[in-house]
Amino acid sequence: MLQTVTMKVQIYADDHQKQLLLTTLQAYQKACNFVSEYIFSSRDLKQASLNRALYHTLRDRFFLRSQMAQSVLKTVIARYKSILTTEKEWIKPEFQKLQYDLVWNRDYSLTDSFFSVNTLEGREKVPYAKKGMEPYFNRSIYAFGTANLVFRKGKFYLHIPVSRDLPDIQVSDIKNVAGIDIGVNFLAACYDSAGKTSFYNGHTVKHKRIQYQRMRRKLQTIHTASAKRCLKRMDHRENRWMQDVNHCISKALVSSQPKGTLFVLEDLTGIARGKSEPFRRYGRHRHVSWAFYDLQKKIEYKALRNGCMVLFVDPSYTSQCCPKCGHIEKGNRSKERHTFRCKNCSYQSNDDRIGAMNLYQKGLSWLEQEQVRQFDTVAG
Repeated sequence: MLQTVTMKVQIYADDHQKQLLLTTLQAYQKACNFVSEYIFSSRDLKQASLNRALYHTLRDRFFLRSQMAQSVLKTVIARYKSILTTEKEWIKPEFQKLQYDLVWNRDYSLTDSFFSVNTLEGREKVPYAKKGMEPYFNRSIYAFGTANLVFRKGKFYLHIPVSRDLPDIQVSDIKNVAGIDIGVNFLAACYDSAGKTSFYNGHTVKHKRIQYQRMRRKLQTIHTASAKRCLKRMDHRENRWMQDVNHCISKALVSSQPKGTLFVLEDLTGIARGKSEPFRRYGRHRHVSWAFYDLQKKIEYKALRNGCMVLFVDPSYTSQCCPKCGHIEKGNRSKERHTFRCKNCSYQSNDDRIGAMNLYQKGLSWLEQEQVRQFDTVAG
Protein backbone atom coordinates (compact mmCIF):
# COMPACT_ATOMS: atom_id res chain seq x y z
CA MET A 1 0.00 0.00 0.00
CA LEU A 2 1.41 3.38 -1.03
CA GLN A 3 0.76 6.24 1.38
CA THR A 4 1.50 9.87 0.49
CA VAL A 5 1.58 12.82 2.87
CA THR A 6 2.40 16.44 2.03
CA MET A 7 5.18 18.20 3.93
CA LYS A 8 4.92 22.00 4.16
CA VAL A 9 8.37 23.58 4.49
CA GLN A 10 9.26 27.27 4.76
CA ILE A 11 12.08 28.52 2.52
CA TYR A 12 14.57 31.01 4.01
CA ALA A 13 15.66 33.04 0.98
CA ASP A 14 17.79 36.20 1.15
CA ASP A 15 16.74 39.39 -0.66
CA HIS A 16 18.42 38.44 -3.95
CA GLN A 17 16.95 34.92 -3.87
CA LYS A 18 13.50 36.26 -3.00
CA GLN A 19 13.50 38.54 -6.03
CA LEU A 20 14.76 35.73 -8.26
CA LEU A 21 12.13 33.26 -7.01
CA LEU A 22 9.38 35.87 -7.28
CA THR A 23 10.35 36.69 -10.88
CA THR A 24 10.34 32.97 -11.71
CA LEU A 25 6.90 32.44 -10.15
CA GLN A 26 5.46 35.43 -12.00
CA ALA A 27 6.80 34.17 -15.33
CA TYR A 28 5.40 30.71 -14.58
CA GLN A 29 1.97 32.19 -13.74
CA LYS A 30 1.85 34.25 -16.96
CA ALA A 31 2.91 31.23 -19.00
CA CYS A 32 0.15 29.10 -17.44
CA ASN A 33 -2.49 31.69 -18.32
CA PHE A 34 -1.11 31.91 -21.87
CA VAL A 35 -1.33 28.12 -22.32
CA SER A 36 -4.79 28.09 -20.70
CA GLU A 37 -6.05 30.58 -23.28
CA TYR A 38 -4.62 28.48 -26.12
CA ILE A 39 -6.15 25.23 -24.83
CA PHE A 40 -9.55 26.86 -24.32
CA SER A 41 -9.64 28.03 -27.93
CA SER A 42 -8.13 24.88 -29.48
CA ARG A 43 -9.65 22.21 -27.17
CA ASP A 44 -6.32 20.41 -27.41
CA LEU A 45 -5.15 18.52 -24.33
CA LYS A 46 -2.42 16.39 -25.88
CA GLN A 47 1.03 16.99 -24.43
CA ALA A 48 2.84 16.19 -27.70
CA SER A 49 0.86 18.56 -29.95
CA LEU A 50 0.89 21.35 -27.35
CA ASN A 51 4.63 20.95 -27.03
CA ARG A 52 5.07 21.34 -30.79
CA ALA A 53 2.83 24.43 -30.88
CA LEU A 54 3.90 26.27 -27.73
CA TYR A 55 7.32 25.10 -26.55
CA HIS A 56 9.44 27.68 -28.37
CA THR A 57 6.97 30.47 -27.58
CA LEU A 58 7.19 29.67 -23.87
CA ARG A 59 10.98 29.70 -24.05
CA ASP A 60 11.26 32.95 -26.04
CA ARG A 61 8.34 34.97 -24.66
CA PHE A 62 8.53 34.07 -20.96
CA PHE A 63 12.23 33.13 -20.81
CA LEU A 64 11.40 29.74 -19.30
CA ARG A 65 14.00 27.02 -19.17
CA SER A 66 13.33 23.73 -20.94
CA GLN A 67 11.96 21.74 -17.99
CA MET A 68 9.92 24.72 -16.76
CA ALA A 69 8.15 24.94 -20.14
CA GLN A 70 7.22 21.26 -19.90
CA SER A 71 5.95 21.75 -16.33
CA VAL A 72 3.72 24.63 -17.45
CA LEU A 73 2.06 22.42 -20.07
CA LYS A 74 1.53 19.59 -17.58
CA THR A 75 0.13 21.96 -14.95
CA VAL A 76 -2.46 23.50 -17.28
CA ILE A 77 -3.44 20.13 -18.81
CA ALA A 78 -4.00 18.69 -15.33
CA ARG A 79 -6.17 21.66 -14.34
CA TYR A 80 -8.35 21.29 -17.45
CA LYS A 81 -8.75 17.54 -16.94
CA SER A 82 -9.79 18.12 -13.35
CA ILE A 83 -12.41 20.68 -14.44
CA LEU A 84 -13.75 18.40 -17.17
CA THR A 85 -14.05 15.56 -14.67
CA THR A 86 -15.92 17.57 -12.05
CA GLU A 87 -17.87 20.13 -14.12
CA LYS A 88 -18.32 18.09 -17.35
CA GLU A 89 -17.78 21.20 -19.49
CA TRP A 90 -15.02 23.42 -20.87
CA ILE A 91 -14.30 26.20 -18.37
CA LYS A 92 -11.16 28.29 -18.75
CA PRO A 93 -9.14 28.31 -15.52
CA GLU A 94 -7.25 31.40 -14.44
CA PHE A 95 -3.99 31.02 -12.57
CA GLN A 96 -4.00 33.81 -10.00
CA LYS A 97 -1.78 32.39 -7.24
CA LEU A 98 1.98 32.59 -7.50
CA GLN A 99 3.09 28.98 -7.52
CA TYR A 100 5.47 26.75 -9.42
CA ASP A 101 5.26 22.97 -9.94
CA LEU A 102 8.64 21.32 -9.43
CA VAL A 103 9.62 17.88 -10.73
CA TRP A 104 11.90 15.92 -8.40
CA ASN A 105 15.54 15.77 -9.54
CA ARG A 106 14.75 18.01 -12.51
CA ASP A 107 13.33 21.25 -11.13
CA TYR A 108 14.33 20.71 -7.53
CA SER A 109 16.30 18.54 -5.14
CA LEU A 110 16.53 18.48 -1.38
CA THR A 111 19.44 17.65 0.90
CA ASP A 112 19.83 17.96 4.64
CA SER A 113 21.39 21.40 4.06
CA PHE A 114 19.79 23.12 1.04
CA PHE A 115 16.80 23.25 -1.24
CA SER A 116 18.06 23.46 -4.84
CA VAL A 117 15.55 24.94 -7.29
CA ASN A 118 15.56 25.71 -11.02
CA THR A 119 14.99 29.45 -11.73
CA LEU A 120 15.06 31.68 -14.78
CA GLU A 121 18.76 32.28 -14.13
CA GLY A 122 19.75 28.71 -13.37
CA ARG A 123 19.99 26.68 -10.17
CA GLU A 124 19.74 28.38 -6.81
CA LYS A 125 20.48 26.79 -3.42
CA VAL A 126 18.26 28.09 -0.63
CA PRO A 127 18.20 27.13 3.09
CA TYR A 128 14.93 25.87 4.55
CA ALA A 129 13.28 24.84 7.83
CA LYS A 130 14.75 21.39 8.45
CA LYS A 131 13.06 20.54 11.74
CA GLY A 132 11.17 17.26 11.46
CA MET A 133 12.46 16.49 7.96
CA GLU A 134 15.32 14.19 9.00
CA PRO A 135 13.44 10.85 8.73
CA TYR A 136 12.32 11.59 5.16
CA PHE A 137 15.86 11.57 3.77
CA ASN A 138 15.96 7.79 4.12
CA ARG A 139 15.70 7.05 0.40
CA SER A 140 15.11 3.34 0.99
CA ILE A 141 11.77 4.17 2.68
CA TYR A 142 10.57 7.53 1.37
CA ALA A 143 10.28 8.99 -2.14
CA PHE A 144 9.69 12.67 -3.01
CA GLY A 145 7.18 13.58 -5.72
CA THR A 146 6.31 16.70 -7.72
CA ALA A 147 6.43 19.60 -5.28
CA ASN A 148 4.73 22.98 -5.33
CA LEU A 149 6.56 26.23 -4.52
CA VAL A 150 4.11 28.92 -3.35
CA PHE A 151 4.43 32.56 -2.32
CA ARG A 152 2.16 33.72 0.48
CA LYS A 153 2.30 36.80 2.70
CA GLY A 154 5.83 37.66 1.66
CA LYS A 155 7.18 34.17 2.39
CA PHE A 156 7.99 31.14 0.26
CA TYR A 157 6.75 27.65 1.13
CA LEU A 158 7.50 24.30 -0.43
CA HIS A 159 4.76 21.65 -0.45
CA ILE A 160 6.40 18.25 -0.98
CA PRO A 161 4.43 15.00 -1.41
CA VAL A 162 6.35 12.22 0.34
CA SER A 163 5.40 8.59 -0.37
CA ARG A 164 6.25 5.32 1.34
CA ASP A 165 5.16 1.71 0.95
CA LEU A 166 3.17 0.31 3.86
CA PRO A 167 2.55 -3.40 4.37
CA ASP A 168 -0.96 -4.47 3.41
CA ILE A 169 -3.16 -5.19 6.44
CA GLN A 170 -5.11 -8.43 6.27
CA VAL A 171 -8.44 -9.17 7.95
CA SER A 172 -6.68 -11.89 9.95
CA ASP A 173 -4.45 -9.16 11.45
CA ILE A 174 -7.42 -7.33 13.01
CA LYS A 175 -7.47 -7.86 16.78
CA ASN A 176 -9.51 -4.86 17.87
CA VAL A 177 -12.41 -2.74 16.54
CA ALA A 178 -13.00 0.92 17.38
CA GLY A 179 -16.05 2.90 16.29
CA ILE A 180 -15.46 6.67 16.10
CA ASP A 181 -18.37 9.10 16.05
CA ILE A 182 -17.43 12.66 15.08
CA GLY A 183 -19.53 15.57 16.24
CA VAL A 184 -19.66 19.05 17.78
CA ASN A 185 -20.44 18.58 21.48
CA PHE A 186 -17.76 15.91 21.56
CA LEU A 187 -15.36 16.28 18.66
CA ALA A 188 -14.89 12.51 18.76
CA ALA A 189 -16.31 9.61 20.76
CA CYS A 190 -14.59 6.23 20.49
CA TYR A 191 -15.97 2.83 21.54
CA ASP A 192 -13.65 -0.21 21.26
CA SER A 193 -13.63 -3.99 21.74
CA ALA A 194 -12.73 -3.64 25.41
CA GLY A 195 -16.03 -1.83 26.00
CA LYS A 196 -14.17 1.39 26.77
CA THR A 197 -15.55 4.74 25.63
CA SER A 198 -13.25 7.73 25.13
CA PHE A 199 -14.61 11.25 24.72
CA TYR A 200 -12.78 14.24 23.25
CA ASN A 201 -14.56 17.28 24.61
CA GLY A 202 -15.45 20.04 22.19
CA HIS A 203 -16.64 22.74 24.62
CA THR A 204 -13.39 24.74 24.54
CA VAL A 205 -13.25 24.48 20.76
CA LYS A 206 -16.89 25.50 20.47
CA HIS A 207 -16.31 28.57 22.65
CA LYS A 208 -13.31 29.68 20.59
CA ARG A 209 -15.23 29.25 17.35
CA ILE A 210 -18.02 31.44 18.73
CA GLN A 211 -15.41 34.11 19.46
CA TYR A 212 -14.10 33.91 15.91
CA GLN A 213 -17.64 34.13 14.54
CA ARG A 214 -18.50 37.19 16.62
CA MET A 215 -15.28 38.96 15.67
CA ARG A 216 -15.84 38.14 11.99
CA ARG A 217 -19.40 39.47 12.14
CA LYS A 218 -18.23 42.66 13.82
CA LEU A 219 -15.50 43.31 11.25
CA GLN A 220 -17.87 42.64 8.35
CA THR A 221 -20.07 45.57 9.45
CA ILE A 222 -17.18 48.08 9.34
CA HIS A 223 -16.44 47.91 5.58
CA THR A 224 -12.97 49.46 5.79
CA ALA A 225 -9.77 48.29 4.10
CA SER A 226 -8.11 47.57 7.44
CA ALA A 227 -11.13 45.52 8.55
CA LYS A 228 -10.94 43.45 5.36
CA ARG A 229 -7.23 42.81 5.93
CA CYS A 230 -7.95 41.79 9.50
CA LEU A 231 -10.67 39.40 8.29
CA LYS A 232 -8.24 37.77 5.90
CA ARG A 233 -5.60 37.34 8.60
CA MET A 234 -8.14 35.94 11.02
CA ASP A 235 -9.46 33.47 8.44
CA HIS A 236 -5.99 31.97 7.90
CA ARG A 237 -5.38 31.91 11.65
CA GLU A 238 -8.63 30.03 12.31
CA ASN A 239 -7.87 27.50 9.56
CA ARG A 240 -4.42 26.80 11.00
CA TRP A 241 -5.92 26.38 14.45
CA MET A 242 -8.57 23.95 13.13
CA GLN A 243 -5.85 21.95 11.39
CA ASP A 244 -3.86 21.75 14.62
CA VAL A 245 -6.88 20.62 16.66
CA ASN A 246 -7.64 17.88 14.12
CA HIS A 247 -4.01 16.75 14.16
CA CYS A 248 -4.02 16.49 17.97
CA ILE A 249 -7.32 14.59 18.13
CA SER A 250 -6.42 12.15 15.35
CA LYS A 251 -3.04 11.46 16.94
CA ALA A 252 -4.62 10.82 20.34
CA LEU A 253 -7.29 8.53 18.86
CA VAL A 254 -4.86 6.38 16.88
CA SER A 255 -2.23 6.15 19.62
CA SER A 256 -4.87 5.05 22.16
CA GLN A 257 -5.58 1.86 20.18
CA PRO A 258 -3.18 -1.06 19.56
CA LYS A 259 -1.70 -2.13 16.26
CA GLY A 260 -4.16 -4.22 14.25
CA THR A 261 -7.20 -2.08 15.05
CA LEU A 262 -10.09 -1.62 12.65
CA PHE A 263 -11.25 2.02 12.90
CA VAL A 264 -14.86 2.45 11.76
CA LEU A 265 -15.99 5.90 10.59
CA GLU A 266 -19.04 7.35 8.89
CA ASP A 267 -18.75 7.80 5.14
CA LEU A 268 -19.41 11.54 4.74
CA THR A 269 -18.81 11.60 0.96
CA GLY A 270 -21.46 13.62 -0.83
CA ILE A 271 -23.25 14.67 2.34
CA ALA A 272 -24.13 18.38 2.49
CA ARG A 273 -24.76 18.89 6.20
CA GLY A 274 -26.38 22.29 5.69
CA LYS A 275 -29.01 20.73 3.43
CA SER A 276 -29.48 17.30 4.98
CA GLU A 277 -29.83 18.43 8.59
CA PRO A 278 -32.08 21.29 9.69
CA PHE A 279 -30.39 23.45 12.36
CA ARG A 280 -31.57 26.50 14.15
CA ARG A 281 -29.99 29.70 12.85
CA TYR A 282 -28.13 30.33 16.11
CA GLY A 283 -26.14 27.07 16.02
CA ARG A 284 -25.97 26.48 12.28
CA HIS A 285 -22.44 27.83 11.82
CA ARG A 286 -20.96 25.57 14.51
CA HIS A 287 -22.59 22.47 13.04
CA VAL A 288 -21.79 22.89 9.36
CA SER A 289 -18.41 24.65 9.32
CA TRP A 290 -16.14 22.33 11.31
CA ALA A 291 -13.70 20.30 9.20
CA PHE A 292 -15.13 16.83 9.91
CA TYR A 293 -13.84 15.38 6.65
CA ASP A 294 -10.35 16.72 7.34
CA LEU A 295 -10.37 15.04 10.76
CA GLN A 296 -11.38 11.75 9.18
CA LYS A 297 -8.56 11.93 6.61
CA LYS A 298 -6.03 12.62 9.35
CA ILE A 299 -7.31 9.63 11.33
CA GLU A 300 -7.08 7.49 8.20
CA TYR A 301 -3.48 8.20 7.26
CA LYS A 302 -2.25 8.03 10.88
CA ALA A 303 -4.04 4.71 11.37
CA LEU A 304 -2.55 3.19 8.21
CA ARG A 305 0.89 4.36 9.27
CA ASN A 306 0.34 2.69 12.67
CA GLY A 307 -0.48 -0.71 11.16
CA CYS A 308 -4.26 -0.35 11.45
CA MET A 309 -7.16 -0.49 9.01
CA VAL A 310 -9.89 2.11 8.35
CA LEU A 311 -13.45 1.30 7.26
CA PHE A 312 -16.01 3.88 6.09
CA VAL A 313 -19.62 2.75 6.49
CA ASP A 314 -23.08 4.07 5.67
CA PRO A 315 -24.01 6.64 8.37
CA SER A 316 -27.74 5.89 8.14
CA TYR A 317 -29.47 5.54 11.54
CA THR A 318 -26.23 5.44 13.56
CA SER A 319 -27.73 8.02 15.94
CA GLN A 320 -31.27 6.55 15.99
CA CYS A 321 -30.61 2.82 16.39
CA CYS A 322 -30.43 1.19 19.82
CA PRO A 323 -27.19 -0.83 20.06
CA LYS A 324 -28.81 -3.24 22.54
CA CYS A 325 -32.13 -4.25 20.91
CA GLY A 326 -31.74 -2.78 17.40
CA HIS A 327 -34.89 -0.63 17.60
CA ILE A 328 -34.73 2.35 15.22
CA GLU A 329 -36.74 5.49 15.96
CA LYS A 330 -36.01 9.16 15.55
CA GLY A 331 -37.46 9.87 18.98
CA ASN A 332 -34.80 7.73 20.64
CA ARG A 333 -32.37 10.64 20.50
CA SER A 334 -32.66 14.07 22.11
CA LYS A 335 -30.35 16.50 20.32
CA GLU A 336 -31.00 19.26 22.83
CA ARG A 337 -29.92 17.15 25.83
CA HIS A 338 -27.38 15.05 23.90
CA THR A 339 -28.96 11.88 25.28
CA PHE A 340 -30.31 8.64 23.84
CA ARG A 341 -33.14 6.60 25.38
CA CYS A 342 -34.55 3.63 23.51
CA LYS A 343 -38.37 3.67 23.23
CA ASN A 344 -38.36 -0.14 23.12
CA CYS A 345 -35.94 -1.40 25.80
CA SER A 346 -35.29 1.87 27.70
CA TYR A 347 -31.51 1.62 27.27
CA GLN A 348 -30.02 5.08 27.66
CA SER A 349 -26.64 6.73 27.25
CA ASN A 350 -24.92 9.72 25.68
CA ASP A 351 -25.97 10.14 22.04
CA ASP A 352 -22.38 10.40 20.76
CA ARG A 353 -21.48 7.20 22.60
CA ILE A 354 -24.46 5.50 20.95
CA GLY A 355 -23.18 6.57 17.54
CA ALA A 356 -19.75 5.15 18.31
CA MET A 357 -21.30 1.88 19.55
CA ASN A 358 -23.35 1.48 16.36
CA LEU A 359 -20.28 2.13 14.22
CA TYR A 360 -18.41 -0.45 16.29
CA GLN A 361 -21.14 -3.02 15.61
CA LYS A 362 -21.09 -2.24 11.89
CA GLY A 363 -17.36 -2.86 11.98
CA LEU A 364 -17.90 -6.22 13.69
CA SER A 365 -20.48 -7.22 11.08
CA TRP A 366 -18.14 -6.29 8.22
CA LEU A 367 -15.30 -8.20 9.86
CA GLU A 368 -17.42 -11.36 10.24
CA GLN A 369 -18.58 -11.15 6.61
CA GLU A 370 -15.01 -10.76 5.38
CA GLN A 371 -13.83 -13.72 7.45
CA VAL A 372 -16.65 -15.91 6.08
CA ARG A 373 -15.91 -14.76 2.52
CA GLN A 374 -12.22 -15.55 2.84
CA PHE A 375 -12.99 -18.93 4.40
CA ASP A 376 -15.35 -19.79 1.50
CA THR A 377 -12.70 -18.68 -1.00
CA VAL A 378 -10.06 -20.93 0.57
CA ALA A 379 -12.48 -23.85 0.95
CA GLY A 380 -13.60 -23.51 -2.67
